[in-house]
This record gives sequence, structure tokens and C-alpha cells, in this order.
Amino acid sequence: MVSHSVWIVGTSRSGKTARLVEQFCNWVKSENQYTESFYTKKPGRKKSGHVPEFLYLKQTEPGVLVLAANDDNRRELGDIIVTCTLGKYPVRAKTPLGFFQDEVILFWPLLINSLNLKAQFPVRLRPETEQELATKLWRTQLDEEILRIAGVNESRLVRRILDLLQLAAYSGIPCEDIAQILARGLGENTTTLEPEFLASLLLDWRNWCLERGLLTYGIITELYSQHLLSDRNYQQHLTKRYQAVLADDVDDYPSVARLLFELLLDQGAVGAFSYNPDGAVRLGLGADPNYLEGLAERCRVEILTGPPAESLGEQLTKQMVELVTEPMVLLSLPEIVHSIQTTSRAQLLRQTAEVIANAIQSKQVQPEQVAIIAPGLDAIARYTLVEILVKQNIQVQSLNDQRSLISSPIIRALLTMLALVYPGLGRLVDRDAVAEMLVVLSRKQQVPDNSTDAINRVSTDIDPVRAGLIADYCFLPHPDRPNLLPVSAFERWDRIGYAATTAYNEILQWLEQQRSQQELRLIPSPISLLDRAIQRFLWNGSNLPYEQLAALRELLETAQHYWEIDTRLRQIAPVETTPYTTIIEFIQLLRRGTITANPYPVRPIGGVRKAVTLATIFQYRSSRRSHRWHFWLDAGSPLWAKGGAATLFGAPFFLRDRLGEPWTAEDEKLAEEQRLRRILADLLSRVSERVYLCHSDLAVNGQEQLGPLLPLVNACVTHPVI
Repeated sequence: MVSHSVWIVGTSRSGKTARLVEQFCNWVKSENQYTESFYTKKPGRKKSGHVPEFLYLKQTEPGVLVLAANDDNRRELGDIIVTCTLGKYPVRAKTPLGFFQDEVILFWPLLINSLNLKAQFPVRLRPETEQELATKLWRTQLDEEILRIAGVNESRLVRRILDLLQLAAYSGIPCEDIAQILARGLGENTTTLEPEFLASLLLDWRNWCLERGLLTYGIITELYSQHLLSDRNYQQHLTKRYQAVLADDVDDYPSVARLLFELLLDQGAVGAFSYNPDGAVRLGLGADPNYLEGLAERCRVEILTGPPAESLGEQLTKQMVELVTEPMVLLSLPEIVHSIQTTSRAQLLRQTAEVIANAIQSKQVQPEQVAIIAPGLDAIARYTLVEILVKQNIQVQSLNDQRSLISSPIIRALLTMLALVYPGLGRLVDRDAVAEMLVVLSRKQQVPDNSTDAINRVSTDIDPVRAGLIADYCFLPHPDRPNLLPVSAFERWDRIGYAATTAYNEILQWLEQQRSQQELRLIPSPISLLDRAIQRFLWNGSNLPYEQLAALRELLETAQHYWEIDTRLRQIAPVETTPYTTIIEFIQLLRRGTITANPYPVRPIGGVRKAVTLATIFQYRSSRRSHRWHFWLDAGSPLWAKGGAATLFGAPFFLRDRLGEPWTAEDEKLAEEQRLRRILADLLSRVSERVYLCHSDLAVNGQEQLGPLLPLVNACVTHPVI
């Protein structure tokens, strides 16, 4: 029997997603353009040759499951399908992990019965809360000797252990088998901890979470793969709800996704899957492209031609790969590939920014058509590039910039405010923090401006100098009740000025009001206090810059989540603590820098922002973007072939085609070669006009850069800086 399912293979930008949507439209639209949906099963209608017969035969009203590799792609794919089908068909667009989470929560009563769990509504833990709670649970077992053997600090070790649970769940391995997999993979490696010890920690953690109804991504995936997918009641509900499945970029999906797809296909559903052999962006983070590729045997395979003619992929990939793998080959790259070469990295950053600025100002290219891509972006590189370009009135957009919340002055100011209102927090505040709070909370009403720089239009009644004077003379430190004195406590308070004095008195009066309400228990929670402060001092009827708005939203989301978890834990196991211990722990959590300002949703409304894109390789490939011009920063860096932060500890042990096999130096070398070839092919498919290889002889630490792309730098035209 010929399979109605289709497996679409193609490189980046070869039209896989468009073909996926076209296939779906073919399923649901008949030749005669019947207006009825294929979910309205009326007998006597003539079936179209384009529509599989089983889509008409079922008497239920199933929907279509649409999956995408990440959340941004999910929204885009869902919008495209709804637009193309005029919204007539019930489409559910999800990421694989988002789908697993929804299913576990939806069928939680079924899991309560099968696992004998306590009947309570589940709450998902954020990664930072997961790490904090796991650290508290394991602290007595992770002593100094354990940390010495592991060779990392406590925070890094806890994250590494938790990642093992996630990797195992993604590959469909139960938590009980982790020790066996690690024992085979690590062998006699004496530089790591005992597999049995690691597995026992994870079992304790999983059971502790389930007793309290707490879910992490790893636990969610394990519950779904080990318990829901094998449950007959769930299987019946699943196959009734979905008659078709569309999955884009399955090379970035975990192994468990194949188990879901096979179950649906076995029950008569039809599927369309797209696969990119040069993709595998999330390989090392739980994706298993080789295992997912096995689904092709159950489908009709379609191979799409290469990327569009305007991309450089087909023209350059072969040449570049040859130069990288065989450096002795004497090849010269075409003139569309330029190089910017300097001695120091500081020179490189400055010259790269100047080349971009000159090209944009001379109308050769628009800002939104330029991307700066690097294997890793440190704070110095980000600041330098943004500073130079913004001074030329060229905006820069950092993709998924993972700066911690505590790096934002408005967040630090709000935390200081909490310490001044609630008792017992005096050790968390000092004079410098008070001065910063006075500056931030005294911002003036914003007026319409013609400047594109949001920072320049923010002005305050209390400038940093006056704030420092007030903090020096009016701040009264105290471990339990730190206080701010009236401005007259400063003998020369006339130096403060009328505007600053008025603003300070307003802040003082507001703080006193909040303290009295807190003592009367009229403030429901610290979240309410944060919201009051934002409304009173920061929002104030004005439009905040996007970066500040994102930070404030993430702070409120984090606080709400933190107190929700705290309330759940206190309900189950009340502990003897001071009333404000939770606030102290929350402030300390933020100060450790583990929470970043990426609230949901992160996609801006409106057209494409006219800004130069700045991203790491992983961020850029994940976003599936394309540009006319590419600037590959630090082209001589060895990090181009390394997985870096995009590879979790132990990830190779949990790939289905090599479960538990040791990871040798030869395996690592081969993996680096394959990763580099995929990166080159993928990036070249995403640029249409020009590539600049930006190379400095010396890295930030002063060492000579001899990375795998150095032969490319030597083989291309040096770009003269204007």
C-alpha cells in the first residue's frame, strides 16, 4: 500500500515549510472546491483524488497537530497554515515539549491513578527554580569532596545532573536506567562521579517533585513517554483528536517525538514531515536527528532542490568545505567573500562596525539586511559593536540576548525598594544601591522625542551626584529596619535643589505609606508592592523602552512563579522560617544572575525592525533568518567547530543509535568536522549577496587564533576599510 504520509528533505531555505503547507492544503481541499470541511462527515459526497479516503471515513471531528522546532517558528507556521486554509480547520500548533506539557497536565488525573500520586493540580518549575530547589535537596550530599572530584562548582554540578534527567527523558530512557547508560558510557573514567550516585540523586529529585505536584521539562517528558504514550486510554483519546500531523524541521526533535508520530501513523493518521540534513541545530541539547530520520521508511520521500539561486549556499559550500578539510588545496574564493583582518580584536570590532556603517550610509545595504554572526559573543564585543553603530544612528538587534535581570538598573532599584519596606532585609541594601534607587524612581514624565535612542530621552529629577549625597547623609543602615531620613538631615540640604528635594520627599512619603500598610497587612504580597512601585514611579503614563518593559514583565512573571511555588511547598510541608525568608531568597536568586529578561511573547508586533542583527551561530540558525550580507566575527576562533554551551554533558550517551557507547577522542573529532560542515552549509544558505570573514590574529586573551576557518580567511579578498 502506498503511504499517504510524506517525508520532505531539503537544505535551509529550499522551500520545505512551503511544501509542508502545500501538502496540508492538498489533503483538505477537494478538486471541486467543496466548501464543507473534511471534518463534516456527510455521506454521499464525491471524494477528491487529492484527499486520502480515510480523511472522509472517520465520523469524529479530529484536529490537526502542527509541530515546530521552537516557539518563534511555531507561531509563524501556525499563522501560515491558518491563512492558507482561511481558518476552516482546527489546527493546534505546538513545540514538541509544549505539546508534552499540555498533554501531561490535561491527563493528570489519569497519571494520578496510574502512579498513585497525590490529587493536586501540577505546577511547572522554571529552570532557575528547579535548580534552586534541587540544590537545597542535594546540599547535604554534595560535599566538598564530591565537588573536587567533579571539578566544577555546586551550581554547575547541579545543572549538569539535572540535564542528565532531561536528556534521558528526551531519548525515552526511564530515570531508573540512567545509571546503566552512564556506567557504559563513562567506563573507567575516574574524573567523574559514580553513575549510581548521580542516578540516586535524580530518583530522589523526581520522587520529591511528584509528591508535591511539581513538574520540570525532564519529568514532563518522562511522564509522557513512559506512562501516557503506553496507556491505552490515552492512546484512544489521542487518535480520536488528531487525524493528521505536520512536523517542521524534525532534525531538531527529541527521540520521544518519533514514538508519538509512529503511534499516530499506526492508528491511521496521515503525516507530513520536513527534514534538513544540514540542520540539527539542537544536536547536543536533546535532539536526535538520526533516530527521527528513521521515520522516512514509513513515508513517501520527496527531495527538494538546493536553496534559492540568490543564496550563496550552492556556489560556496563545496569550495569552503574543501578548503577547511583539505587546507593544502590551493583554491581562491570568489570576490563575494571578503575578509577584514586586524592584529588585535579591539581593532577588529571597530573596523567591522565601520565597514557596516559605511555600507549602510552609502545605501549599499539596509540595516535589516545585515547580520553579524559569531561563535560566541562576550559583553565587550556586544557593547563595542552596538556603541559604534548606534552613534551612527544605526540600530542593532541582539537575538535572544541572555543578559541577567539584575543587570538592569530598574530591577536593582525595585529590589532595593523591597528591602526598605519589608523588615529583616537590611543586610541586602547599601548606600550605593539606595543612590541608584533614588535616580531610577525619580524619572520625569517623558515627552515625545525625535530621537531613536531610548536611553537619551530618560531624564530624572535626582541625578547621580545628588543621589549620592542623599544616600551618604540620609540613609540609615540597620540589619532589620534600614531607613531614609528627611533631606534636612543633610546640613547643606540646600545644595540638593528644589526638583531633587521634591522628588526625594515624594519617594520618602510613598515608602512610609507602604511600610504602614505592610504592618497592617494591607499589601497582599511583594508582587503587589512591585506592581505599585512600577505604576507609581516607572510607568507613570509613559511608553517605556522595549528592553525595560521586557525586564519588568519578566520580573513580575518570575516573582509570581516564585511565590506560587513557595505557597505549594508550605502547604505540603510547613517549615519554621522568618516571615520574610522567601523575599530574601528571591532577591538572592536574582542577584546570582540566573534569570534573564525573555518574557513571553518575545516577538514584536509590526514589520521587521530596521536594525542590524547580532547573534551567535546557535541563535541565528535557530531563528531560521536570512540576510543579504553576513559578517562572520572571530573567523579564526577555534569555537566554530565546538559545541560549547549548545552541548550538554553526557548528550552523546543518550542518542538512540549509540545508547551508552563511550565517547572517544575520535568521535569528538568526527563530530566537530560534521558540525563545521553543517554550520557552513546552513549559514551560506542564509546569505544572498556577500560574506565578510572578520579575523584578528590575537584573541581577547592575547593568544593567536588558529581556528578551522583560518584557511578561508587566507583564501579570500581583503576588504579595504574606508
